[in-house]
Amino acid sequence: MKFADAHWATLVVAAALLAAACGGGAEETTTTTTTVTAESSTTTVAETTTTVESSEAVSGLKGVRGAVVRIVAEGSFVDIEEGLVKNAAGSGSGFIIDPSGLAVTNNHVVTGAAFLQVYVEGEDEPRNAKILGVSECSDLAVIDIDGAGLPFLDWYEGDIATGTDVYAAGFPLGDPEYTLTEGIVSKEKANGESNWSSVDSVIEHTAQILPGNSGGPLVTEDGRVLGVNYASVNDLDIQYAISRDEVAKILDDLIAGNNVDSIGVNGTAVLGDDLSGIWVAATESGSPAANLGITGGDVITEMEGLVLATDGTMSDYCDILRSHESDDPLTVEILRFETEEVLEGTLNGDEELTVAFSFAEELGDEVGGDAAVTYEYTEVFDDDGVLVMQIPTTWLDIDGSGWNIDDEIVGPGIVAAPSLAAFYDTWTSPGVFFGASSDLLDELEPSDLLNLTDFSDSCTYDDTYDYEDAVYTGAYDLWLDCGGTDTAFVVLEAYPAEEDFVVYVQIQIVTDADLEALDVILATFDVVSG
Repeated sequence: MKFADAHWATLVVAAALLAAACGGGAEETTTTTTTVTAESSTTTVAETTTTVESSEAVSGLKGVRGAVVRIVAEGSFVDIEEGLVKNAAGSGSGFIIDPSGLAVTNNHVVTGAAFLQVYVEGEDEPRNAKILGVSECSDLAVIDIDGAGLPFLDWYEGDIATGTDVYAAGFPLGDPEYTLTEGIVSKEKANGESNWSSVDSVIEHTAQILPGNSGGPLVTEDGRVLGVNYASVNDLDIQYAISRDEVAKILDDLIAGNNVDSIGVNGTAVLGDDLSGIWVAATESGSPAANLGITGGDVITEMEGLVLATDGTMSDYCDILRSHESDDPLTVEILRFETEEVLEGTLNGDEELTVAFSFAEELGDEVGGDAAVTYEYTEVFDDDGVLVMQIPTTWLDIDGSGWNIDDEIVGPGIVAAPSLAAFYDTWTSPGVFFGASSDLLDELEPSDLLNLTDFSDSCTYDDTYDYEDAVYTGAYDLWLDCGGTDTAFVVLEAYPAEEDFVVYVQIQIVTDADLEALDVILATFDVVSG
């Protein structure tokens, strides 16, 4: 339940390393990249349902321009580096596939937007459009643009072969000027597992695409569509497009207004030292995610008990979605940075997210005191700036000189209370000790610290409980009725994933307000340096 600034920074850096030019123009709020591996094969002819004869479609490169549109998605998003960006205008591309105004683009261009503005060739004013269907895992969407009689593109019917001349069309960098770049198909089928989609078949090509090209078509010299551009690694001059055949698998569903392999998030896989999951930039109103209470800035860390994005891609997340029907219940765990909570719930269920664990709820009947008392909180550090946690503003009698065992400092430590003397000597004053040590790893086995902490002469031992949050795993002892009062005492021993140090926390709980303080401390304590 904790995730302090140091881990936040690690996550941001990891995401930035994954990011490269793809969908967004200068206005767009999301940029991503792809991880690919070679896989050679030939393609088959795509079959999709359209309402007009293909002979009426645009033919030749010159006509492609009239069927490619610039899409501006207006909305509020939570960017992984910038935080909440209100009334943002993200710019991407798309292309019309039917004169009625049906157009294909990327999911990450449109999902979560409050409304879309679509600019058609030769028109100064944008047209409105509505989203018909999206696929998070295929990173595809179909939108319906207002109007009729529009120029449209048809799909290429031959084999997609290495060396085929191709052209990437669109509106990169938020520029209203149409661009067309030339290249060849460099790989017929590449693995499309990436940090924002999970596509089986990706065309690798050399027609340069930039942020804002996402959703635009990759066409042949006769103006036929081979794929939907969605990513690039520009320093390697490698670009990617979702294959026509992958689009064909789900296009009819999207046109019919059905979402495919989606819960309603504009998401990106993130991987840091202590956390992996699906970063949510925005949610679609009325979707399973939004109905559960998932919101921009959340990280979906687990689904159906499986930890997500451990390889930095959407692969596991999408495998789960593809293994279930769209309305199947799916359990999820969410890390919410804003409140520093771990939440849990069930998609397609009847209840909203709940706190995964709260000492205040678990021990409320065990601890007496004034329920009307509430705390405000402040952030404190030990003397060396290694440890951090939030404590009540009334607990400002602080000693941050270190963790002392038998007159030897074994690591950084900090103790805080309204009165340290009362915390040390009585059972009637709350307080907290937090220490961390790598030196003790050579002397102790897991649980030794708990076993060496014995309050049986003053308290009633309740039990030892497993403890796990987004950073640490361990166990805690609960002692009750200390000193003949309703005071409880919690002793926690836990380790990070690398197990390169141990953390040790003691908290004395006298009133109901101290239970809330316990939850806040356990949501914020961390080792931030050293």
